[in-house]
Amino acid sequence: MDPSKIREKIVRFRILIIGRANAGKTTILQKVCNTRDNPEIYNNAEEKIDSAVLTVSRERGELDIENEMVFRHNPGFVFHDSPGFEAGGESEFNKVKAFIADRSKERDIKNRLHVIWYCIPMDESARSFTEGETKFFSQCDTGSIPVMVLFTKFDAVYDTEFAQLRKEGMPWKDARELAPKLAEESFANGPQLKLLKDVRRPPKCHVCLPNMHLDDADCRPLIERTAGTLDSNEVLTQLFVSTQQTNLELCMKYAVERTLAKCIDSTGTTSDEARYMKAVGKLGAWFPRLL
Repeated sequence: MDPSKIREKIVRFRILIIGRANAGKTTILQKVCNTRDNPEIYNNAEEKIDSAVLTVSRERGELDIENEMVFRHNPGFVFHDSPGFEAGGESEFNKVKAFIADRSKERDIKNRLHVIWYCIPMDESARSFTEGETKFFSQCDTGSIPVMVLFTKFDAVYDTEFAQLRKEGMPWKDARELAPKLAEESFANGPQLKLLKDVRRPPKCHVCLPNMHLDDADCRPLIERTAGTLDSNEVLTQLFVSTQQTNLELCMKYAVERTLAKCIDSTGTTSDEARYMKAVGKLGAWFPRLL
């Protein structure tokens, strides 16, 4: 399939986001879609679900992983939500496992899962992996669907390092500047990444996300790492990069590196108007929202 024609076939990029309660999932999705609005939820029949019904379902721990979450500001993304495996135990784990297996085998690529984001909150009381999370990375075969671990609320790790530096007598300003560097260094050698290296089915990569609750939060690391994780699949890479709306520089990078060189002949120019217009179309496929 010509990557520049993918939007006609696939339409939307599909993500499963998994994480325990208060892992910051909704906040992350809002940042990715560049909105403060809550998502609209649709069932299998593409019928919108009333918010009151959703509230009752959440309180009962009965969220349906098949439901689709879509933000009006960027309907190019469709999300599926799993609450993790704290409340549901074995039953919830089996539902998620079956959902991933079914979606990985979908004949129509637009209905497949394209990536999985697994959220692990790093606020101090919840930095350890739960038994269910360890089980996921040990037993859940996601096939060709890449899994990324998102260490959310990573600013809590900064706060811990800051408190220790202040306890040791470092001035407030110096401690605030140094804390993120020390936090990232200690995390690189910490138990979380060691566990992920030792499990049977490790994720493709991880990304640390601090301060996502702030208005000026930067989700570019998540966008860039996701694009990099999809790198071997040209079709999905272009679909993801062209769907996201928070990182124009990334669109430019991929347009130049993946497309421009192929559109220029050996003399360094496009040889005729037809080729020129074709090149413009292929480059423009990385920027669909601007066309």
